[in-house]
Amino acid sequence: MTVTWKNTVPHTLKPSIHPYLNGAWTPNFTEYDAENMEVIGTIPDDIDGVYVRNTENPVQEPLGNYHPFDGDGMIHTMSFRDGKAVYRNRFVRTKGFNAEQEAGEALWAGIANNPLTSKRPGWGAQGHVKDSSSTDVVVHAGQILSTFWQCGDGYRIDPYTLEQHGTERWTPLEGISAHPKVDENTGELLFFNYSKYPPYQHYGVVDKNNKLVHYTPVPLPGPRLPHDMAFTKNYSILVDLPLFWDPELLKEGKYHAKYYPETPTRFAILPRFGTAEDIQWFEADPTYVLHWMNAYEEGDEIVLDGYFQEDPSPEPLPGMPRVVGKMMANIDQHSFKSKLHRWRFNLKTGAVTEGHLDDRVLEFGTFNQTYAGHKSRYLYSTWGEPGWFLFSGLVKHDLETGESWSLPFGDKRFGSEAPFVPRIDAKDEDDGYLVSFITDMKLNRSECVLIDAKNVEAGPVCQIILPHRICSGTHAAWADGPTIREAQA
Repeated sequence: MTVTWKNTVPHTLKPSIHPYLNGAWTPNFTEYDAENMEVIGTIPDDIDGVYVRNTENPVQEPLGNYHPFDGDGMIHTMSFRDGKAVYRNRFVRTKGFNAEQEAGEALWAGIANNPLTSKRPGWGAQGHVKDSSSTDVVVHAGQILSTFWQCGDGYRIDPYTLEQHGTERWTPLEGISAHPKVDENTGELLFFNYSKYPPYQHYGVVDKNNKLVHYTPVPLPGPRLPHDMAFTKNYSILVDLPLFWDPELLKEGKYHAKYYPETPTRFAILPRFGTAEDIQWFEADPTYVLHWMNAYEEGDEIVLDGYFQEDPSPEPLPGMPRVVGKMMANIDQHSFKSKLHRWRFNLKTGAVTEGHLDDRVLEFGTFNQTYAGHKSRYLYSTWGEPGWFLFSGLVKHDLETGESWSLPFGDKRFGSEAPFVPRIDAKDEDDGYLVSFITDMKLNRSECVLIDAKNVEAGPVCQIILPHRICSGTHAAWADGPTIREAQA
């Protein structure tokens, strides 16, 4: 292995038995550039692009209870070309990260603490937390865009060098939520945000040249907690979910998310460049959905896949204090019982039909993004370690035949969200690889794996050993190399 750059960031975080500061979630503080890494197997020479993963990785000792969503953003990338790979990782130098580096301590309360314990005003929908830019990541107009789940600034980073370019210049006053969407067929970025103030939600479109070209309210009845959106070729889909802050407690400055099972899930479907007047609302069974998958138009209907939670307000995990146990259950997919689900919305009649596609507990899916907004056949879901926010394996779904194939990552091996990587000159939808970072707790290392998407059960075609064991985290993306280089030219 050749390490061409190395830097350790100053930190005050102490060793902890906290489950999200320990084990596979143990933070690390060193940034690397590395190449010529140990490889088990052979790196394919038929892919060209960058795998990007965001990670919650706290630097400062927390002010009170720690929640994994409070961690500082750390971007990890593995770039591939001509059968070679280069690894890099960097903290996202957010405004909050830089302020805490200067102060040498945490300045903001996390989401599980009293807002009054924050030492400075915060960002986003909750108003007292730090925008750590640690949730989601996409690549648009030749740059990484990292975002925070409760809305904040978008941060732009070079996908090859990880040089940081600061906040996104078109960011609205209300910020950007995690899970903006890139339409690879048009180069457009679709995004939304939400807040405590009317109209409570907005939606926008940024063109392929990174210019904001559309921004409109999508009014909601009150403050809500949407987490994701979806799109088809001609429409965008936003949601009003029946899990949101208790309105009475919110008046007292307390942020307590409550599930209202008597309230339907509502879907706002509007043309890509539509306004509030163009929205068609649909009602469906009450649930909470963290992540939507693909959506497409089929005759008079829009078809949408996602992960329906059968118990959006689960009981606390056993063996923990109630508040902490409840907080941890809310990020354990085995507690909220997320199932792959399909909704159909008839744009002419207003009818909604829905149902599970799989009865297993699954989440954090990916699919071939060149098919985003168009009918697709294959989906790649992960399953989690019961009780914890860790990924233990993946399932390939054939949505046409109903078949599926599974790959366990192995004993004490925990993976990342696994984007689909098309082969150069791919011949069909699943002609490519799945890519993931794996943390192996038995071997005390992390590795990047590539899995043949046509034969997931065969396991990795290669394992690239990283220079350190990385902290677990949430979302990831694949970006096509020629598209990045063209946008940067």
